[in-house]
Amino acid sequence: MKNRRLRDPPRPGIAPAAAVDRTFSAVYNPETEAGSCPPESLRKGGDPVNSSLRRILTVAVGAALITVCSWISIPLTIPFTLQTFAVCLISALFGAPSGLLSLLVYVLLGLAGLPVFSGFRGGAGVLLGATGGYILGFFFTALIVGLAASARKRSVPALILSMAAGILVCYAFGTAWFMTVYARNTGPVGLRAALGWCVFPYLIPDAVKILLAVWLTRRLHPVLSKKKSGA
Repeated sequence: MKNRRLRDPPRPGIAPAAAVDRTFSAVYNPETEAGSCPPESLRKGGDPVNSSLRRILTVAVGAALITVCSWISIPLTIPFTLQTFAVCLISALFGAPSGLLSLLVYVLLGLAGLPVFSGFRGGAGVLLGATGGYILGFFFTALIVGLAASARKRSVPALILSMAAGILVCYAFGTAWFMTVYARNTGPVGLRAALGWCVFPYLIPDAVKILLAVWLTRRLHPVLSKKKSGA
């Protein structure tokens, strides 16, 4: 007879070593599908706390940039600010959520009476006034630019078209608001007159702001993405 290696029978309640190894691998092997995978944030290498802090910082910087650009007035025949430029840039760089939140913080600061609006003005009267609709219309701009920038990987055509579309929607909403408030406070005003006062003089300056925002987005976004991935 051949010699056979005797094996100790498994003790009751104690699994054999091979079974333990298989169980351990099934639970802790990250390549398995058995509910053993770590949380999504850990698998992606993200830290929920750092992500929240980064979002807060992004929104704060965005609101500050919109405020500063609202204060900057370019003294041409019809002075204009860089407010539109800031909204487009923040939304294109960081996407719709951060762009909308930055704008919301900016508007809330203005409603609280802080002089964040153009001409160092603040208070609900600015938003409820005849030109307040153009400020509120920036929410449409931020949404359109942010969504298009993220969906189209911030290509130049997508940025230009989305910024132009966002500003046109802002013009439409703001002009309708202007005509309504002006008619209530002063008297009826025609569409051509309203566009001549509030839109036509700013078409060329806004086109220049779009080109500047696109150029900066293309230059800054790769740098910010590398810093974010390396954080």
